[in-house]
Amino acid sequence: MRRTLPTAAAILVAMVLQVAIAPHIAIGGVVPNMFLLVVVTLALVEGPAAGATSGFVAGLLFDLLGTAPVGPGALVLAVAGFIAGALHAHMFAEGWRLPLSVLFITSLATEIAYGFMLSVLSAGGPFWDALTHVILPGTVYNAVLAFLVYPWLARFLRRDPQMTTFHRLG
Repeated sequence: MRRTLPTAAAILVAMVLQVAIAPHIAIGGVVPNMFLLVVVTLALVEGPAAGATSGFVAGLLFDLLGTAPVGPGALVLAVAGFIAGALHAHMFAEGWRLPLSVLFITSLATEIAYGFMLSVLSAGGPFWDALTHVILPGTVYNAVLAFLVYPWLARFLRRDPQMTTFHRLG
């Protein structure tokens, strides 16, 4: 129960930011994905089960808030949360470059998978057009936001403030 409240609060804040703030900070029509930042950060902090669960819930909210079909966002964010959570044990205790690299790669893979699913469902435009105008700029935008948000969000979501549960690579 102790971990449910911070996780739910982070997802609800992401929802409010996605609806109220993200459209106003769009650059060239590219809107950041606040849900993705929360899901991947939570997955890196808590592991694959928490990442997949929070990814499904956040993705479902993302789908319900948008105009696209319900389901692709939930599937893509659940898989992204699980895969990012699988790296949970390999994060540096003091490092920030590896988590931000994981956030960048996960953002790219998630945006590509979501764009492909929308293209298959005929709910989006041409995939190659979306790749150059939405997916790649969105990935860079999410990475920049992750650089600004990840340290505070990880500190809020982590169970142990000292991160002694994380192992060092090498």
